[in-house]
Amino acid sequence: MEHIIPHDYIVTRKDRNGRNDHSSFVLWFTGLSGSGKSTIANLVEKELFFKGIQVFSLDGDNIRAGINKGLTFSEGDRYENLRRIAEIAKLFVDSGVVVIAAFVSPLKKDREMIEAIVGSDDFVEVFVDTSLEECERRDVKGLYKKARAGEIKNFTGISAPYEAPENPFLEIKTEEMSVEEAVEKVLVDINQKLALK
Repeated sequence: MEHIIPHDYIVTRKDRNGRNDHSSFVLWFTGLSGSGKSTIANLVEKELFFKGIQVFSLDGDNIRAGINKGLTFSEGDRYENLRRIAEIAKLFVDSGVVVIAAFVSPLKKDREMIEAIVGSDDFVEVFVDTSLEECERRDVKGLYKKARAGEIKNFTGISAPYEAPENPFLEIKTEEMSVEEAVEKVLVDINQKLALK
């Protein structure tokens, strides 16, 4: 971009990772609303934090209440919402932090965009695989009921598509395992990723 010259900092990501004694990356949870993404992500963050890992969570409702306030749920605004989140996540990774992101992120092209921004080596995709029927049964926030009544437009799974990841780093089937088992599976599977190279 014209007139923009990136600054080279003396303290690098490698320096920060070395001080923290762990690698930094983005753990990206995707799945339908009500799938259990935020619940699992929150508990993973808690476990990592108490193990001394520098970790921070980004969550859909919190982001939309602040930095992405004003964006709608149109396809274009959803893309921009995720693009901004990916850029924020990349900054956190550069600062030496493990980022936990829990977002529906329903479209393959959007997740590919996120991976391109963050970098393939730093993008760890976790598909929280829960059936639409189960998500509707849970309907924690009452959103499916509103979507079925036509009160919410472009709602993923009802009036907007969800494209399941084809080859995620990890797939969590919440109808086949408890929350505790899901959290443990995530922690075990990312253990090698946390190790300094």
